[in-house]
Amino acid sequence: MSDLVRRTAADLADALAAGETTSVELTEAHLDRIAAVDGDVHAFLHVDREGALEQARASDERRAAGRPAGPLDGVPVAVKDVLATKGLPTTCGSKILEGWVPPYDATLVTRLREAGLPILGKTNMDEFAMGSSTEHSAYGPTHNPWDLDRIPGGSGGGSAAAVAAFEAPLAIGTDTGGSIRQPGAVTGTVGVKPTYGGVSRYGLVALANSLDQAGPVTRTVLDAALLHEVIGGHDPLDSTSVDQPVPPVVEAARQGAAGDMKGVRIGVVKELTGEGYQHGVQARFDESVQLLVDAGAEVVEVSCPSFVHALAAYYLILPSEASSNLAKFDAMRYGLRVYPEGVEDPSAEEVMRATRDAGFGDEVKRRIILGTYALSSGYYDAYYGQAQKVRTLIGRDFASAFESADVLVSPTAPTTAFKLGEKLDDPVAMYLNDIATIPANLAGVPGLSVPSGLADEDALPTGFQVLAPALADDRLYRVGAALEAALLDRWGGPLLDKAPALAEKETVR
Repeated sequence: MSDLVRRTAADLADALAAGETTSVELTEAHLDRIAAVDGDVHAFLHVDREGALEQARASDERRAAGRPAGPLDGVPVAVKDVLATKGLPTTCGSKILEGWVPPYDATLVTRLREAGLPILGKTNMDEFAMGSSTEHSAYGPTHNPWDLDRIPGGSGGGSAAAVAAFEAPLAIGTDTGGSIRQPGAVTGTVGVKPTYGGVSRYGLVALANSLDQAGPVTRTVLDAALLHEVIGGHDPLDSTSVDQPVPPVVEAARQGAAGDMKGVRIGVVKELTGEGYQHGVQARFDESVQLLVDAGAEVVEVSCPSFVHALAAYYLILPSEASSNLAKFDAMRYGLRVYPEGVEDPSAEEVMRATRDAGFGDEVKRRIILGTYALSSGYYDAYYGQAQKVRTLIGRDFASAFESADVLVSPTAPTTAFKLGEKLDDPVAMYLNDIATIPANLAGVPGLSVPSGLADEDALPTGFQVLAPALADDRLYRVGAALEAALLDRWGGPLLDKAPALAEKETVR
């Protein structure tokens, strides 16, 4: 395996600036890595070799002329297949969009192109981002590079697995209830959900408009900050976009890496630890908190009593919004069209019914039914209305907790990666994987997951979650980088170096 694919995005950017390598060389190295291992990992749904190399050549020409487009110009990136990409398939992991090629780019993709990042391809995901394991993709599951018999998290398991398997130094994910952070936790990568509205949602195929947020997936906190700076900022095309400058995330990451946490108040959320969390996950979390204390942080326990109702509220709000959003996939305008068997002159309704039946998977159908029921006459107030009231209470709990703490912390996920197929027949058990990440989406606050070590029981990665007030994303990066630096000293190197299935092609079955 080329040394280039193991280096961080920040290192690669420095090497490009120093003339030690070229974007074409970097991009080819990652494309070769994809060719070598992705048959086993299945992180990508589409690889754009020609397009990526063309963008890399353009990057090299800019650098030769002394006009790089930005700090990451020439560093390749992978994009979750829920973001519209002009000229590249965008399927959202669903058969109903198989082969659809958008005529435009999402704003986030436009910003990646303008910053000079070659796009390697589109990553696998749970269909329409509905799932916690990437097993609900219509194109087959992604495998965790740490153990190919285990899930890489979801819905953005493809992006996390691509970064963990050294197929891409950077990736974009989306997070509706933890779909960046939970995959980060179980693959040993860094995942960030920015403040709601901090990154444009224009061109992101919506699952739940009030919850969805795109963000970085990387191997280090600094890399995430550098990518966040590229994709963040106000977008007039997105009515939910926040008209505020991007917080100083890169500066905060560099400050945190120095290891000084003096004056930082860290709140351990009582409701997001203890019972229900795997012993090894809890042990690594407790050790990480102690490392932050050793670095000078003050730790307090905070209580957010409404968090215990977050999962139930989320699984009423999300399906309700999803059932409305997915109504546009009606076989009339684009995407799949299926005609009912045995009907000579089918009506539009009959075609629509046949198409949605064939095009949507079981999990999507389950959530459409649940959401439609929750919004129906006679049940709206009892279900959807009550869930929105709980959402308000969760926001109040956050506001109260941030009065006594600068950031809140918890384990990112209650367990390490479970085996493929283990929870497919138990949707509720699957939903519980997001129990610690969902509150941030309901309140719109930013969250970060950083690797916190390996669980004793199975030697698989665990994650440490940091939450901050809205628009205070820089706090995530300061605390995350400080913990990362302390853990690097303890591990004697990056956690991913310990992954048994990643060293060379022959170790990946």
